[in-house]
Amino acid sequence: MSAPPRHPAPRQPRIAGSRFALVAGDLAAILLAVVLALGIWVIVDGRGLGLPFILKHLYWFPILAGLWLALAHANDFYNRRFSARLDASLLRLGQVTLQLVIVYLVIFFLSPRDALPRLFILYYAALSFLLIAAWRAVGPPTLRRTGAARRALVVGNGPAARTLIETLRAEAPGDYALAGVIVEPGTSLAPDFPLAPVIGSASDLPEIAGREQITEIILAQEGDLSAALFRALMDCTERGYRVVPMPLLYEQITGRVPVEHVDQRTWTAMLPVETNALFDPYPAVKRFIDVTLALIGLALFLPALPAIALAIRLDSAGPVFFRQARIGQGGQVFQIVKLRSMIHHAEQITGPTWAADSDPRITRVGRFLRKTRLDELPQLVNVLRGEMSLIGPRPERPEFVARLSENLPFYRARHAVKPGITGWAQVRYPYGNSEQDALIKLQYDLFYIRHRSLALDLLILLRTLGKMISMQGT
Repeated sequence: MSAPPRHPAPRQPRIAGSRFALVAGDLAAILLAVVLALGIWVIVDGRGLGLPFILKHLYWFPILAGLWLALAHANDFYNRRFSARLDASLLRLGQVTLQLVIVYLVIFFLSPRDALPRLFILYYAALSFLLIAAWRAVGPPTLRRTGAARRALVVGNGPAARTLIETLRAEAPGDYALAGVIVEPGTSLAPDFPLAPVIGSASDLPEIAGREQITEIILAQEGDLSAALFRALMDCTERGYRVVPMPLLYEQITGRVPVEHVDQRTWTAMLPVETNALFDPYPAVKRFIDVTLALIGLALFLPALPAIALAIRLDSAGPVFFRQARIGQGGQVFQIVKLRSMIHHAEQITGPTWAADSDPRITRVGRFLRKTRLDELPQLVNVLRGEMSLIGPRPERPEFVARLSENLPFYRARHAVKPGITGWAQVRYPYGNSEQDALIKLQYDLFYIRHRSLALDLLILLRTLGKMISMQGT
């Protein structure tokens, strides 16, 4: 029998190149905005703009560029779901610009008099917004024409494949072009399956991949692989095609672990990604950062505490602080400390229950504290005591843990690490008050547990600060 024709695997499209071009264009606009803002500043102040003046204030270029990029990443500005749409990009750009001005004003008022220019940042903010908006209006369409989407095949026709296809279309429409679905011989698509044509069976996978110029094969087959499918996947791997499991791709796209499609045989996919290093400095460095930032945070928080405490007491009767039992690392129970944001004895009648949108139990001052997340600051004491970390899954109440552990698979895996004041779920998903919300947050929490790193912790911290500044808390 002659061997089937070998189709060379197409090269992977350089999707990351378009993102790099966007960042480069933004940086060029930022640097130009700094130059123009310096010029306007000099003209308004009546001084001549010359090389000595530029050299004297050269430090503004890296400072403003670095601050802008940090805030941009904290606001997910380079997510292709937003960068592909001009209206969404401009909305995010406005958030980044506003947060930058607020950060500057905070530093300005804390700095010695005349240490920072007064109107320079306003000139820069307006110019950077206009220049980046103009670049985004012209640049991304050109980038989209030059960047090709990955042509993909989905192997499987069950719930995992359905979830994957829906995710690709909702969250990565510009990154993937779905050519069709490959199924085992003798099977067909379910009636409620998303529109995706069956273009062949497992035994024909290598030939179909070559004919359709596929760049990626997504394995979403549930259960054991048949011998024919296994051989076909090995053939594709040998020929250079990229074969990626559904859970891994789902993680890369959404930043969540698909716990609904992880069974007892594959539950180890949710464990932390292990390193082969002889010494892992991450735990020690993370603890040092926790203690340092907790001490700094408390030093900044304590001077404002009397005014906050007075506002809480004048708004409603009851104590200033609120203590509640939570489940921490290893399933240990500890007492969390927060500023009271609800009426006193809020659960005396209802019993343990999640807070809802427009919850009447939340006080007026409490609503502000929740929006700015100031009610969480006393938990810095829990951090110093070693019960919590700055970054990690939010600790849940024992009553809810018992209920969620019965209904959600692997919920107790959250207790493998210290809980945090803020976490990946908190910066990626709004406040939840249902088991469905708890499931989605569990997916985010497990992603964090698997991929914990100082870089991810820094990203979460920046996004948390962004939400505090823009009052997007709950």
